[in-house]
Amino acid sequence: MELLDSHAHYNDEKFDNDRDIIIKEAYNSGVKTIINAGYSLESSKKAIEIANQYKFMYATVGVSPNDIEDVKTNYIEEIEKLANDYKVVAIGEIGLDYYWNKENKEKQKEIFIEQINLANKLNLPIVIHTRDAITDTIDILKNKIKCKKTGVFHCCPLNVELVKEAIKLGFYISFAGPVTFKNSKNADEIVKIVPLDKMLIETDSPYLSPEPVRGTRNDSRNVKYIAQKIAKVREKTIEEIAKQIKENAKTIFRIGEENGKY
Repeated sequence: MELLDSHAHYNDEKFDNDRDIIIKEAYNSGVKTIINAGYSLESSKKAIEIANQYKFMYATVGVSPNDIEDVKTNYIEEIEKLANDYKVVAIGEIGLDYYWNKENKEKQKEIFIEQINLANKLNLPIVIHTRDAITDTIDILKNKIKCKKTGVFHCCPLNVELVKEAIKLGFYISFAGPVTFKNSKNADEIVKIVPLDKMLIETDSPYLSPEPVRGTRNDSRNVKYIAQKIAKVREKTIEEIAKQIKENAKTIFRIGEENGKY
């Protein structure tokens, strides 16, 4: 069985002391594909640098809503340059976050739209971060700009209306550790309503460790717990879920031998 971690941050300093060991252990445990996500210019550069060290790892590049205050006027040109690397499979993580940042909502929207425009220009999908900003996120995707390649709601909030709207728009839903939490609301209901061919799984390492390892530093080896949760709710085997997730990732991220990503 081959598992896939569609969103991890091995560019995070929490992995500085044992990054190579953890990545290799994840691969040996059955996680045969990892997508390393950027969230700022520097972290995007590092995501690519790390991805280029491993045949089975890819990268996304972009500026998250929590990092926009550091961007320079030419940031979009810088992201475009980074996106030319053959390991880059998406623009992200990008989006809106009103939990941490309420004072710059208009700037967040502006930079979100600019990066979607870049993704459309490059014919790449987007990876969306949204927190406490569901209404504005959906409004942008429905009414302000159309995504050429759609994309993924990463670590998707367990909000029924958001998920329904995202699916209508053709987006994929990526489940992370919170779907396993004992106090998660709507988790089972949302796992049931997302079509199997629109699902992805991720760790968001080093954050949001799933049950039963909640509270520890997260890494890709724990993606199996998300797959197990989905398999249980959908009454499938974990092998069936893993196979479907792999196909979904190939479709949205164009990962596969046929298009030169291996």
